[in-house]
Amino acid sequence: MSFIKKTLASFGVGSARVDSILQQEFLVPGETVPVAIEVYGGATAQDIDTIELKLCCQYIDEEFENKEGDRHGRKRKVKRTFTLARWTLPNAFTIQPGEQRNFQAEIEVPWNTPVTISDAKVWLETGLDISMAVDPTDKDILTVRPDPLADGVLSALEEEGLRIRRVECEACDGFPMPFVQAFEFVPTTGPFHGRWRELEIITFRHGERLDIWFEIDRQKQGMTGLLSGLLGTGKLHRQLPIPADTAPDKAGKMVLEYLDACE
Repeated sequence: MSFIKKTLASFGVGSARVDSILQQEFLVPGETVPVAIEVYGGATAQDIDTIELKLCCQYIDEEFENKEGDRHGRKRKVKRTFTLARWTLPNAFTIQPGEQRNFQAEIEVPWNTPVTISDAKVWLETGLDISMAVDPTDKDILTVRPDPLADGVLSALEEEGLRIRRVECEACDGFPMPFVQAFEFVPTTGPFHGRWRELEIITFRHGERLDIWFEIDRQKQGMTGLLSGLLGTGKLHRQLPIPADTAPDKAGKMVLEYLDACE
């Protein structure tokens, strides 16, 4: 191999590429999912130190526009990336030109992986660790559905005439992750139509329970901000814990009974 080809390969020119293939149509938090990884050789032989997989998502944060740190300046919304989980396949190998190598991995989808509704985005990044090179990376946008317990709650709200208007992952302190996912509903039919203007909920799954926080706007004066309540005190009066072993349909009924009593 010529000197120039070796040099170009060391900096990622004509290098290997990687593809990851999820073995099912969508992800569910708490489940383990098989992933097929395919590595294709480039123009030259290359040494691959490891294969790394990262499950990532996007959330909205706020920062002050004043670069000097004036905390009285205006805030602006910014999109940030968070790595939900990371896995490494420590298989060092050499990929030859035109060669294809196949690997299998399993990824455990963490609790509280955002449900991909509205603007929520979750993706899998698969990268090759090549010394001195720009790491070849495959990025796959994924579909995430709620786990059965959360699905029982969301389905029950929908069946009572509450329509999801907005879903957003927003920065929040006091949780293991730097954000929470908030669901905003409006009553269009059913028993809450005419009683409420809107409902906002935040869910957070622990190993042994699902915690749900609620804010209801009845007076048509606008929400005071469930998230700001979490940020300000870390506690809210309207909080409902649901044991993890609760049947999904029963969890939905618990939430409806709780909301019906919130007068």
